[in-house]
Amino acid sequence: MTPSTHRASITLSDELAAKRAVDALSEAFFEEEAAFAAFERPDGRWDVAVLFAEAPDQQLLRELVGQAAGPDIAAAIAFDTIEAKDWVKASLEDLIPVPAGRFIVHGQHDRQRIPPNKLGIEIEAALAFGTGHHGTTRGCLLLLDHVLKARRPRRVLDLGTGTGVLAIAAARARHGKVLASDIDPASVHVAKENARLNLSGHLVEVIRATGFAAPQFAKEGPFDLVLANILANPLRQLAGPMARHLAPSALVILSGLLSHQAPAVIAAYRARGLVPLRHLKIEGWSSLLLRAAK
Repeated sequence: MTPSTHRASITLSDELAAKRAVDALSEAFFEEEAAFAAFERPDGRWDVAVLFAEAPDQQLLRELVGQAAGPDIAAAIAFDTIEAKDWVKASLEDLIPVPAGRFIVHGQHDRQRIPPNKLGIEIEAALAFGTGHHGTTRGCLLLLDHVLKARRPRRVLDLGTGTGVLAIAAARARHGKVLASDIDPASVHVAKENARLNLSGHLVEVIRATGFAAPQFAKEGPFDLVLANILANPLRQLAGPMARHLAPSALVILSGLLSHQAPAVIAAYRARGLVPLRHLKIEGWSSLLLRAAK
């Protein structure tokens, strides 16, 4: 239970816009002044909730959001007061378990409903992005399930881990270690907590890193499998550095790109010697499986 709280509700067009808004607001408020939560809606848009113990300066909040997301979004911010209750739990009631091959991503409220022949991954919505209810996450899990039916990659990297769902899935399915990284410190914290929650804290090492700039990549690589559910432009920019960190015949699973962006991403990786093997399209999003040269 939480005490009565002041809430600002913001609806944004997509995950990237939600991240920009959260980044702008988190820089303006001290940690003890505001808390943030981001949730993907069934229509693909994102709701960002900003919670305050004291009534916020509404004009200031609209100005900050306007700078990050535009005046129309700022004008549409809704302010209200939440009475004492477990509002996070309540917001998760509509998030049904998401099946993807052997995996099922679920919230705590569905923990007892996971069939014994499935690998349940419990992920709660938080400031980090990726509860498993997005087509990109499901596509990555389906491709991971496909890969693990034929191979058991030893050195695995989850680049841009978010909530850690892909790293946890790979670690639990293989009973092996996974290196996970994210540029966002909040995501690093949430991924570590989710790994611990899923009894994988000893298998998933989560670090904060931009691209492949951390020394752990050279230490833990070259990688036999890389999962990267990010965005199209960063994926294209990472093609060269990623290729240099791959073992011979390594497999790469990419997502976070709209279907019309897939050809440009495929071309960037073809230029580094990677060959596309599979292309899944879910809800307008593409997930790719590629193989490095021998």
